[in-house]
Amino acid sequence: MHTRMRRLWVLALACLSLLAIAVGLRQLRRTARVAVQSPPAEAPPLAPLAQTEPAPKAEPAREAREAEGAPVPGLDLLHIRSAQDGLVAPASGGTAALTLDPELQLEATRILAAHHLPEAAVVLMDVATGRVLVYANHVEDGAPRDLCSEASAPSASVFKIVTAAALVEDAHLGADTKECYSGGEQRIGANDLTPDPARDRWCATLAGAMGRSINTIFARLAKEHLAPQELEVMARRFGYGDALPFDAPVQASALHVPSESLEFARTAAGFWNTTMSPLQAIEISAIVARGGETVRPSIVSSVTSASGAVVWSAPDAIPSHRAIAKETAEQLATMMSRTVSEGTSYRAFHDGHGSAFLPGIAVAGKTGTLTRADTQRFYTWFTGFAPMKPDQGAPRVAIAVLVVNGPTWQVKANVVARDVLRAYFAANDVEGVTRPGASSTKSIARHKR
Repeated sequence: MHTRMRRLWVLALACLSLLAIAVGLRQLRRTARVAVQSPPAEAPPLAPLAQTEPAPKAEPAREAREAEGAPVPGLDLLHIRSAQDGLVAPASGGTAALTLDPELQLEATRILAAHHLPEAAVVLMDVATGRVLVYANHVEDGAPRDLCSEASAPSASVFKIVTAAALVEDAHLGADTKECYSGGEQRIGANDLTPDPARDRWCATLAGAMGRSINTIFARLAKEHLAPQELEVMARRFGYGDALPFDAPVQASALHVPSESLEFARTAAGFWNTTMSPLQAIEISAIVARGGETVRPSIVSSVTSASGAVVWSAPDAIPSHRAIAKETAEQLATMMSRTVSEGTSYRAFHDGHGSAFLPGIAVAGKTGTLTRADTQRFYTWFTGFAPMKPDQGAPRVAIAVLVVNGPTWQVKANVVARDVLRAYFAANDVEGVTRPGASSTKSIARHKR
């Protein structure tokens, strides 16, 4: 009996062994077949769990931007010239007719040249259509460069617009949010981020902080209410990190949002870690002006071949997408209006008696100033839009001005922006607005859409 049982166990074990060998051979053949079909790629090393961060949410805005149209092949905006019907530029296969206003373009170019600035750029754009009216570059010494599309300048305090948008949408703060502060005018240190009732003797709302560009308030509120990922996602919704869709190639703006607390707060206040082009700056302002919707800037209306045939025409309308909520845009517009009404651009937009250079025209804007000591370059920005409301006497325009001074300062960007806006609104016969040098120069022809 026992002998029979042992034989049965031995037979069962032998069958199991043969089955295991068969399965192993089958798996080996399958592995070899897969290896022949597609060699395995080298796997990246796995980060420790503590260092792994969640990837930012996929942004539909980026896909929408990529679908908004490619550049016009061969468009050369460094060689804009006059033609019978306006301004044109070379393009592959012919000549591109531009949307630029000839008289405004001439005026902006004259303003930049008169100040003998090392580097400067101006973009003026119709908010409703995205048509560019002014596209002016100035390099005092050296080879010409398209500074309007070059994203090498630090965003500086213009980035506060992005931070404010995140504070509104993600932290549910508002233009009337009040914060007390001390220090931080030129730099942000760790002590500036710590509330101290004995030291924080000044207080301002978020709108007032935008207008006067108070670094400490933005740094503190960002540190207290925002995560780095939230600020990065908001920046990408404004187009940071991507090449802006345009009729000519545009350098992508740089974006780095540190996770370390102090560096994150500094970045939120506009201290380094981001760059932008004037075209990027004007898109930011246009988004606010349009109630949170994007607009694709365009500068080419058509391309004509050497034989006179139209080989390309601009589409009638280019789809937009929503970058921020309408309510967020309204809050940002309120904040940005303080820049001109009481903040860092009050003196630029008002004379010594307090009279506005643009009477009856409410201007929303943001300044930015940052010094790059190693190159002795002093960057100043102004970007904004006017009029604040669509029914204030003229088509609404967005403007972006970058002025780069050397050790000897010539003029700030907000003064250049003021003069270009004066020229625009004077051309539209807005009552009380005179253009720069109006008494000695022929009036600019009225701009028509």
